Amino acid sequence: MDLSFAHPNRDLGTATLPTGLAVLMAMVTSRQAASFTARLQTRLSMPLPVAALLAPADGCFHRAAATALHQWGEG
Repeated sequence: MDLSFAHPNRDLGTATLPTGLAVLMAMVTSRQAASFTARLQTRLSMPLPVAALLAPADGCFHRAAATALHQWGEG
């Protein structure tokens, strides 16, 4: 990949896109990035803090197992 600056003697006609195509590609890219699937994938790839793993919002790691243990202890 050539990351150098364009020299004056290089043919830049092959490196430029037509304006309509560039706008179309920008619109497609922005719509894909804003899609539900992309937002969900971003959330799934974000690491959770360790504290969130050890302190679930409902107070138990597995609600069904906690309910069964609670009922078993009462009986």
